[in-house]
Amino acid sequence: MSTKTPLALAFPLRGSQLIEASAGTGKTFTISALYLRLVLGNGGEDSGFGRELLPPQILVVTFTDAATKELRERIRTRLAEAARFFRDETPAPDSLIAELRAQYLPEQWPGCANRLDIAAQWMDEAAVSTIHSWCQRMLREHAFDSGSLFTQTLETDHSDLLGEVLRDYWRLFCYPMQGDALNWVRSNWGGPAALLPRIPNLLVVKANRSGPTLTNPGVTPAAAITTAAVSNVDGGSALPLLAPMARGIAVEIAPLPAVLAFDRAPELQAEGVRDDGDAPAWAAGK
Repeated sequence: MSTKTPLALAFPLRGSQLIEASAGTGKTFTISALYLRLVLGNGGEDSGFGRELLPPQILVVTFTDAATKELRERIRTRLAEAARFFRDETPAPDSLIAELRAQYLPEQWPGCANRLDIAAQWMDEAAVSTIHSWCQRMLREHAFDSGSLFTQTLETDHSDLLGEVLRDYWRLFCYPMQGDALNWVRSNWGGPAALLPRIPNLLVVKANRSGPTLTNPGVTPAAAITTAAVSNVDGGSALPLLAPMARGIAVEIAPLPAVLAFDRAPELQAEGVRDDGDAPAWAAGK
């Protein structure tokens, strides 16, 4: 009776490979097993990487900082457990590591244990990070090739920036409005402060989404809003008409490029210039 080799031991370590798994199915367990195999140079010509690796040479990326910390510690623990088992100091932590050791001759076990031990001690320098942290690191280390700054700040909370952007947009496009457009804006949007809470839940950062947009660059926001007022369009449905204007501001003055598109009831986003402090009270939402 033949037993099936576990996926983590049979999975090819060369080329582009994909494992699809839902929550709670052992993804971290499998990743740590693949890590052990890479450290040991495990596998033949078909499934092996071809040489032994150390933690700085193995890239592991995940989504959150908490997941990164957990994954790093799980891999470190796994390496240390395997090293002790290869030295016969402890029983097998599980059947997978037992099968892994069985693929080596007993005289090879001490050498494998040493490699696993060195890797466990080197995990502080392991390339385990979030996707965005890794991208930031690559941009910093290859600043000349990427045309980016040597020093950059990763912004995870854009609420202040979004508020500044909305005030910029308001000042540039809403202050000059008169007549029907002005009355419509005051009735439906009130001011930047009243409009801001509606934006985060409506903004969708995607590309090439269809929807009502101001396709003619010669049409001003005032003209678009006047059309909305005449057509009795509500405030939420009219916002897509102004989206390309906001996108233009983002491209022109944003420190980082933004690609914006808008869903059924979308809002604008751009990135901003400073407050000039000379807005009329109604336009400032006071």
